[in-house]
Amino acid sequence: MKAIRRLTVRPVLPDPLRPLSDLARNLRWSWHAETRDLFQSVDPECWAACGRDPVRLLGTVPPARLAELAEDRRFLRRLTAAADDLDYYLTGDRWYQAQSARLPAAVAYFSPEFGITAALPQYSGGLGILAGDHLKAASDLGAPLIGVGLLYRHGYFRQTLSRDGWQQEHYPVLDPHELPLTLLKEADGTPAHVALALPGGRELRARIWLAQVGRVPLLLMDSDVEENDPGERGVTDRLYGGGGEHRLLQEMLLGIGGVRAVRAYCRLTGHPEPEVFHTNEGHAGFLGLERIAELTDQGLEFDPALEAVRSGTVFTTHTPVPAGIDRFDRELVARHFGPDAELPRVDVERILRLGRETYPGGEDNLFNMAVMGLRLAQRANGVSLLHGGVSREMFAGLWPGFDAEEVPITSVTNGVHAPTWVAPEVLRLGARQFGVQRTEDALTTGASERWDAVADIPDQEVWELRRTLREQLVTEVRERLRASWRQRGAGTAELGWIDGVLDPDVLTIGFARRVPSYKRLTLMLRDPDRLRELLLHPERPVQIVVAGKAHPADDGGKRLVQELVRFADDPRVRHRIVFLPDYGMAMAQKLYPGCDIWLNNPLRPLEACGTSGMKAALNGCLNLSVLDGWWDEWFRPDFGWAIPTADGDGTDPDRRDAIEAGALYDLLEQRVAPRFYERGGSGLPDRWIEMVRQTLSLLGPKVLAGRMVREYVERLYTPAAEAARAMDPDAARALAEWKSRVRAAWPGVSVDHVETSAATAQAELGTSLSLRVRVRLGDLAPEDVEVQAVSGRVDSEDRITDAATVPLKPAGGPDLEGRWAYEGPLALDRTGPFGYTVRILPAHGLLASPAEVGLVAVPSDELLQAAGLHLR
Repeated sequence: MKAIRRLTVRPVLPDPLRPLSDLARNLRWSWHAETRDLFQSVDPECWAACGRDPVRLLGTVPPARLAELAEDRRFLRRLTAAADDLDYYLTGDRWYQAQSARLPAAVAYFSPEFGITAALPQYSGGLGILAGDHLKAASDLGAPLIGVGLLYRHGYFRQTLSRDGWQQEHYPVLDPHELPLTLLKEADGTPAHVALALPGGRELRARIWLAQVGRVPLLLMDSDVEENDPGERGVTDRLYGGGGEHRLLQEMLLGIGGVRAVRAYCRLTGHPEPEVFHTNEGHAGFLGLERIAELTDQGLEFDPALEAVRSGTVFTTHTPVPAGIDRFDRELVARHFGPDAELPRVDVERILRLGRETYPGGEDNLFNMAVMGLRLAQRANGVSLLHGGVSREMFAGLWPGFDAEEVPITSVTNGVHAPTWVAPEVLRLGARQFGVQRTEDALTTGASERWDAVADIPDQEVWELRRTLREQLVTEVRERLRASWRQRGAGTAELGWIDGVLDPDVLTIGFARRVPSYKRLTLMLRDPDRLRELLLHPERPVQIVVAGKAHPADDGGKRLVQELVRFADDPRVRHRIVFLPDYGMAMAQKLYPGCDIWLNNPLRPLEACGTSGMKAALNGCLNLSVLDGWWDEWFRPDFGWAIPTADGDGTDPDRRDAIEAGALYDLLEQRVAPRFYERGGSGLPDRWIEMVRQTLSLLGPKVLAGRMVREYVERLYTPAAEAARAMDPDAARALAEWKSRVRAAWPGVSVDHVETSAATAQAELGTSLSLRVRVRLGDLAPEDVEVQAVSGRVDSEDRITDAATVPLKPAGGPDLEGRWAYEGPLALDRTGPFGYTVRILPAHGLLASPAEVGLVAVPSDELLQAAGLHLR
C-alpha cells in the first residue's frame, strides 16, 4: 500500500543528548572524523543502514538506545568533548582573523550545485564538489562566506544498469525535513521567502533552507511551495533538467532570488552584508542585474550602478569550450524582464546588451550567460594555469585589439578539501607521526614546511598503509558489484565469482568522472586485446575500477558506459576490471585512497582542472594523466607520468585516439607496472614508495582547497572589496561618465608618429633606445590615457611575443596640429629578433586592468612600415 501523505516524525532526545542535534545539523561532521566516530558509536548497524547520515540516524535509533546512552558517562564525556570542539571551531579566530589587510566583511558565493556530503545530494560532478570544497575550506580558514544555491527536490539522478549495461536513471524524492537543513524564518516564525515576477502577472516564490557548513551558512532556495502553480513548483525539481525556459527560471531564481535570499538572511541574523559577490560559472550571472536594480531603486542611474556592481564582483569560468556555456534565445530572456515581468525598472535592452555575443562568430540572437558574467564582473578567472590561457583565447573577442594574453582573465588553480577526501587511515598515520594539530594545519592551510615531514615516515608504514587502503577498496568494490548485478537481475547463485574480483596485491588503477565524450571513458578499450594482456599479465597484472555517469540526455555518453560495461562483463577479465554504477561522493571517498594509479585521459585542453587526481594524490595515489588542467601545471616525473598527446591541428580525431591509447598502453606496460612490482633490498618497492612520498610532500600543499581559498582572498576578494568601497555613488557616476566620454572620443585617438635613436637594424644587449612618439588624443586629455611602448621577441611574422610594456612620459603639446609628444627609454634586454611598437590605452585609477574598457589605439600599417620597428 502507498501512503497518501508523508510527514517526518522527529525524535525527542533526552536532555543529556541534546548536543547530538547540534552536531548533526552542522555539516562539519562530514569532514570531522571524531564527530563521525561519535555518531557511529550511537548504533553502528543503524549508522551503516542510514548511509552514515546523522540526521537519519537520530530519526531511526530506538528510544531505548537513546535512554541507555543518556546514562552512559563515557559516551557523555565524548559528546561534551565533541560539542566543545565544535563551539571552539565556530567561534575561535582562524587564518582569516589573523590577516592584517582590511579583508571583506563577507563574500557571497553563488553556485548551481554544492557537493558537501552524500547526505545532501545537491551535486552532479566537479563543479558542485569544487563549490562544496570551497565552502569547507573557507570555514576552516575563518573566511566569512555565504553560500547560495538551489534545493533540488530530486537532486541529481541515481544510476543503475540494465542487464545489457545501458544506463538507467532514477530520481528519488528528497524531503528537506529529512535532510540536515533548517528553514530560514522571519521574526514571527513564518518561513522567509523570495519572490520573482513572471510574465502574465504570475509569481515564482521560494522558501530558503539553511545548511550550516561549519562556520559558513549555505542558503538553498526551494520553489516547491503551495503558493506556486504546478509549473513554478517544478522549477527546482532537478539539477540541470528541463528545457530552455526551465533552465532560465532556475538561473533567474539562483541569481536574482539568491541576492534577495542573502539580504533576508543578513537582515534576520545580523550577518554582515557581503562586500564581494562571487559567481561560480555563468549560471548565477543574473545576480549582477538584481544588484544593479537595487542601486537604481536607490536613485543611481544604470551605468553608474553597473560600475558599482562590477567593482565588487568576481566571476569564475569553468568551461574550456563554448558548447559548455548556457545560452538562451534573446526573445525568451526579453519576455522575462521589463515592465510586465522581473526587474521592471531596468531597461530590457540594457539587459540584453550584457549577454550579446559581439565578437566574430558570435550569434546575435542568443543571450550568453558567460559573456554576461564577464561584463558584470571586474575580476574573472579560470581554474588552472592552462585553463586561464584557454579562457583568454575563448573570450578574446570581448576585448578587440588586445592579444589574448592581455585579456583580463587570470587563473586560480582549483584545490580539494583534504579533510573530506583523505582516508581516516592516512589522517591517523599523520597524527601519529606529526601530532593532531600539525596534521590539521597541514591539511587546511597548506604551508609546505608542514608537509616536509612526510620524508620521516618509514617505508614499511607507507607500504602497509597503501595495502590496507587497497584491501578496503577490494571489499567495497565487491559489495557494490554484487548489489549492481542484483539490480541487473542476477540471482545469488550466479554471483559466486564476485568473491574473486580484484586482488589487494595487484596494481590498481582508478578512473571515475562524468562521461562526456571529451573525457574519453573508453580510450582504454581502443585495443581490447592489448588491454586484456595488461589485465592478465602473469607477473605484472593490473586491475581497473571504473565509474561515471552520463548525462540523462546524452545517448552518446550512455553508449560509452555500455561499451565499458560489456567489456567488464567478459568472464575472462571481470575479476580484473569493474564498472561501478552510481558514482558519487560516498563511492569516491573509498575509491581515491584505494587506487595506486589515478588515470585521466581527456582531449587536451578540454579539462579545465580535473580535481579527482588531486584527491587521489592526497592519499598517496600516483597520477597517470594527459598534460591537461592542473597536471599540466604541476606534473613532475618524481611523482607520476604524463601521457603524450597528439594534438596537432592536422591530426584526425580517430588517429589521435589511436596514438594516445598506444602511449597509454606503453606507459603501463613498460614503466608503471614494472615500477610497482620491482622490489629493492628490503623486499619493498622502494622506488614506488619514494614516488608516493614525493606525491604527498610536493603535491600535497599545492592541491589543497585551503591554498585555493587563500588565493581567492588575497588576489581577488580583497581587491574587489577595496574597489567596491571606493565605488561610492559619486565615484561610480564619475567613472561611468568617464567611460562614456572615452568611448565617444576614441575614434579621434591615434598614434601619429614614432621615431627612435636607433640608426641601424642592429643593437647590443644592455643598451637602450630613446623613443619619441606623437599622438592625437582628440577630445581627451593626457590624464585620460596611457601611452605605452610594447617590446619583446618577434616571430617570423613580426608578432611580438613575451611582451613587456613601459609607459612613456608626456613631453609637451599639443602642437599646432593638436598632437601630444611622449618619450622614454626602451631597454634592449634580450637577444635575437626584437621588436617594439607603441599603443594608447584608456587610463583611470578605478580600472582593474588596462584592457577593462576594451579600447586600444595602435600605429597604422603604413606607420609601422615607415618606422621600421624591428631590430634583428
